[in-house]
Amino acid sequence: MWSFFGGSSTNGKNQELPKKAIVELREHINLLNKKQSHLQTQLITQENEARRFLSLGNKTLAKNSLKKKKIYENQLTKLDGQIDSLEQQLFSIESANLNLETLRAMKQGSKAMKAIHTGMDIDKVDETMDDIREQVELGEEISDAISRPMYSGMNEVDEDELDEELDMLAQEETAQNIENIPNERVSQIPSERVSELPNVPIDKIQDNTSKQNNQPASVTEDEEDEDERALRELQAEMGL
Repeated sequence: MWSFFGGSSTNGKNQELPKKAIVELREHINLLNKKQSHLQTQLITQENEARRFLSLGNKTLAKNSLKKKKIYENQLTKLDGQIDSLEQQLFSIESANLNLETLRAMKQGSKAMKAIHTGMDIDKVDETMDDIREQVELGEEISDAISRPMYSGMNEVDEDELDEELDMLAQEETAQNIENIPNERVSQIPSERVSELPNVPIDKIQDNTSKQNNQPASVTEDEEDEDERALRELQAEMGL
């Protein structure tokens, strides 16, 4: 006949048998311990009776008390042996039952591990780990792409073009400085000396300038030499 949990009733009884035996052995050991205590009390009582009868001079009753004491001692010795045997048996059954429960727990653990590993094998584990590595690498690539500047190409500058532009600015600055040299020298002339210079109309200066531009290069160079000499003489007079 099968039990409610799917096993036979005999197997169920066999599983309960160790527990039942342990309970019965403990109860019987407790009973023997009580009997042992009673015998020890009777032994002491008979010894005291023998002493009392001996003090009264009644040796016959004293001997009878000692005989009873010996009987109690023999029973107590046998009882001690029984208790020792039962305790050893109880210890053995408890150890065997503990081993049985341990083995049963290990079987349950083995079944659980088999159930866990039913849909798993080393190939699937390797495949899963490869997928994880690919996703991690993809995440790193996405992170690098997001952190990269969006308009990096627009900020790039041609160094050669910058050098050419810088040279042009330097040439313009040099030319401007050269043009400002006569003005700076004239500005250094004292105001009282400037008033002594001849007052020439602007239109005549412009006409002279246009004429000078139309004259040959040799005439212009001679006039420039004369102007430089006049300028040097003026500077000498002014103490410059």
